[in-house]
Amino acid sequence: MTLVGKILVLVIMAFSLLFLGVSTVVFATARNWKDATAAEKKKVNDLQTKLKDAQAAKDAAEKSYKDAQSGFEAQAKQLSDRTRSLDEQTKRDLSQITAVRGQLVTAQQSAKSALDEVEAKRNETNLLRQQKSAVEKQANEFKLRQAELNDKIRELERVLEAATKNNSDLRSQVAKFSSLLRQSGLSDDISQMKGLESPPPVTGQVKRVDPTNRRIEMSIGSDDGLVLGHELNIIRLTPRPEYVGKIQIVAVEPDQAVGKVVGKTYQGKKIKEGDIVSSTIRPRF
Repeated sequence: MTLVGKILVLVIMAFSLLFLGVSTVVFATARNWKDATAAEKKKVNDLQTKLKDAQAAKDAAEKSYKDAQSGFEAQAKQLSDRTRSLDEQTKRDLSQITAVRGQLVTAQQSAKSALDEVEAKRNETNLLRQQKSAVEKQANEFKLRQAELNDKIRELERVLEAATKNNSDLRSQVAKFSSLLRQSGLSDDISQMKGLESPPPVTGQVKRVDPTNRRIEMSIGSDDGLVLGHELNIIRLTPRPEYVGKIQIVAVEPDQAVGKVVGKTYQGKKIKEGDIVSSTIRPRF
C-alpha cells in the first residue's frame, strides 16, 4: 500500500469519527433521538461498510502493489540481465571490431604489397616482351646470317674439296721429290732446307755460355725468323769492336735459341755473356 493510500485511510477514519461525534451530539439534542439514533447507527453501519470496503480496496491495492513490485523487480532483473548481456555483447563486438580493424589494416597492407608486386610483374612482363621482341629480331637476323653462312660454308666446302684434292696431289709430288732427294743423298727436312737459306736480319745478345765455350743461349728466336741451321756472327763491341766467331742454330724457341760454335773461335777467344749475335754485322779482319 502506498503512502497516499495510507493517508486516505486515516482521513476516512478521522471523518468517520467526526461524523460519529456529530451524530452523537445531534442524537443527544434531538427530540426524536431513537430515530436519530437509528439513523446514526445506519450511518455508522454505512461508514463501517465503507471502511471495510476501503480496507478491502487497501488490501487489494497492497496486493496489486506487491504484484506490481514483484513484476517490476522481475522486469528490473530481466533488464539488468539484458544490460549485462548487452555489455558483454558490446565488449565482444568491440573486440571483434578491433580484430577486424587489425585484419583490415593487414589486408590493406597485403593488398598494397600485392598491387606493388603486380606492378613489378607488369613492368617485368613489359621488359620481357621488349627482350622477346629484340631476341626475335636478332633471331631473324641470325637466320639471315645463318643462310649467308650456309652459302659460304657450301662455297668453302667446294674450296676445301678442291684444296683437299690439291693437297693430295701435292703430297704425292712431295713424296716423289723426297724420294728423289734421298736417292740423291740429300735431306728432305724442310727446317734444314730453310737453314741453308740466308738468315733474316736479326740482332741479339748472348744470354748464357756453357763451360766448354761451345754452346750459347741467345735472346732471339723463331719469332724473329730464326730456324735450325741458320748461321750468325758473334761480335764484341767493348772495349773495342772485334769478331769472336760463328755459331749455327741447333735449337729454337719463340723468344730464344741455342747455337753451337762452328769450327773454332777467332784466335781462340772466349765467348762472353753480352756479346752481340747478328746476321747483319760482318767481321772485319
